[in-house]
Amino acid sequence: MSQWFFVNSRTSERIGPLDPEAAVAFARQNPDNVCWREGLSGWQPVRSMPEFSEVVGAQPSHMPPMPPPAGRGSNDEIDYRIVGNDMPFVEIELDPGESAIAEAGALMYKDAVIQMDTVFGDGSHSGQGTGGGLMGKLMSAGKRVITGESLFTTVFTHTGQGKARVAFAAPYPGTVLPIRLSEHGGRLICQKDSFLAGARGVQLGIFFQKKILTGLFGGEGFIMQKLEGDGWVFVHAGGTLVERDLAPGERLDVDTGCVMAFHPTVSMDVRAVGGIKSMLFGGEGVFLATLTGPGKVWLQSLPFSRMAGRMLAAAPQGGGKNVGEGSVLGGLGRMLDGDNSF
Repeated sequence: MSQWFFVNSRTSERIGPLDPEAAVAFARQNPDNVCWREGLSGWQPVRSMPEFSEVVGAQPSHMPPMPPPAGRGSNDEIDYRIVGNDMPFVEIELDPGESAIAEAGALMYKDAVIQMDTVFGDGSHSGQGTGGGLMGKLMSAGKRVITGESLFTTVFTHTGQGKARVAFAAPYPGTVLPIRLSEHGGRLICQKDSFLAGARGVQLGIFFQKKILTGLFGGEGFIMQKLEGDGWVFVHAGGTLVERDLAPGERLDVDTGCVMAFHPTVSMDVRAVGGIKSMLFGGEGVFLATLTGPGKVWLQSLPFSRMAGRMLAAAPQGGGKNVGEGSVLGGLGRMLDGDNSF
């Protein structure tokens, strides 16, 4: 017996599994949702499925498979290229009047015809009519503060003729991942500091972990970053990036710091590593994050916290020892070549 899963295209709420009879009843009341069952290549509009044709009618020809959330303005269309491997940067090509938004301090270079403006909040309404109003800007800025980001975002607008380019660099070694939000339901959940840049119109929000244990021990806290819109965003992951597609009910156990991003349809929880011996001597901490499908997840091999911890442990000021150079002079040699600070 096939089990059905549904996702509300407006709120990204997941429903299921449902047996065929319950699925027909749900489809009758929610004909504009998307659905999935085993054997389908991906999420499909309810109206396109022959199992529901008698209760919901035919699919409108203009209806996309995974529409972006309602109320979102169209994002600027941008072209890009990603340069480099270990320390990459993304170069965005803008047409006249197009804009890109980026985190403060992410700029690498820009053409002279690109105007740089610092705006309050996430810049999603920049250049679009009233600008969202004072309350909208305050709410946008408040969300950024809660997720640990700056109150301000920088907007880069092409004010000249022809093509112009602006580039943004990754803050530490890793991978820059380009994602078109319209291909992922218009919404993506990320770790708090992963957003690097995006097309104007992308909204940066907050995602609250509803489970207490997940918030306390899930590696990302109670609050994660939520990206919404229909255009391109560029997120940064530490180290090498791996992408996994989880089937409904499929569970993946992950180190809590290695979760970079996932679809809203994926459920995140935590579980104990194992017995007392594994907790104390396994080196993996007390909890692992568990990701349960359906949906796509992205994992990073080098969380910044892990890299920073290794650097701090190796620093002489932090009690670490310089054992890599093998100098016969030992501490005297380090003082002579300037490695020790007083």
